[in-house]
Amino acid sequence: MMAESKKNKNKKTKKEKKEEKEQTENQAGVEAFEARLIGVEEYEALQQELEESKTEIVEKQDELLRSLAEFSNYKKRIDRDQLLKYQTMKGDIIKRFLPAMDDTARALQNAPEDPWVEGIQLIYRKLENVLEAEGITRIEAEGADFDPNFHEAIAQTPSDDHESGQIIEVLAQGYMLGERVIRPAMVRVAE
Repeated sequence: MMAESKKNKNKKTKKEKKEEKEQTENQAGVEAFEARLIGVEEYEALQQELEESKTEIVEKQDELLRSLAEFSNYKKRIDRDQLLKYQTMKGDIIKRFLPAMDDTARALQNAPEDPWVEGIQLIYRKLENVLEAEGITRIEAEGADFDPNFHEAIAQTPSDDHESGQIIEVLAQGYMLGERVIRPAMVRVAE
């Protein structure tokens, strides 16, 4: 009997050992779970840190977009400035040739009938074609109303055939390069 009770005691002990082991494992699991749990204050601090990080990301994205827009605008401004500089230089060079063209046009108006005059007319037309190819256009002024943006009044003359402020005669042609006036037309205006 004693041997049986010793066996039962051993069985209990094994059973108890198993229960103790399970209880220890459960307790370790609970402790690990509790260790992973955070307090309300710590949770709120983490939430606030997360919101700050999100705000910082949005700010950095906005900063990046603004920088890209600034660079794009800078590039456009540089291109526009380069084009304006090119047109200004081209206009200045052409402006220096315009008096010679005016003189040639006046000489051709009073030229005699000679074969060499046709050669000069051909040269004059070639010069006009070069101006046209470069985007230079004449300012049409004959019979138009005086506009100080495009015309320069040399004299005012009384006229019964024209209204006041109307251009009577063009003394020197005006020219434009695109939208910019290179030289205004020099005109005589009716009083």
